[in-house]
Amino acid sequence: MTPEDLRTIYKVVLNNKDGEKIISDLEARFHFYGSTFSADPNETSYREGQRTVLLFIRSMLRDRKQLEDIISNE
Repeated sequence: MTPEDLRTIYKVVLNNKDGEKIISDLEARFHFYGSTFSADPNETSYREGQRTVLLFIRSMLRDRKQLEDIISNE
């Protein structure tokens, strides 16, 4: 399976109303929009790991052109 095949599967499964509900729930639970900071550095690392999974999922739902534009603007 190629990376583009996998990207297509993510889009088929999650680019619909139910998929968006799932993503919204995950974002609310796993610090997508909030701080991952904790006084305990291990907890901060754990929370940041959760957030990273959501960033990956969101990146899989973007078109290749969108990702290239984001990277080139950094």
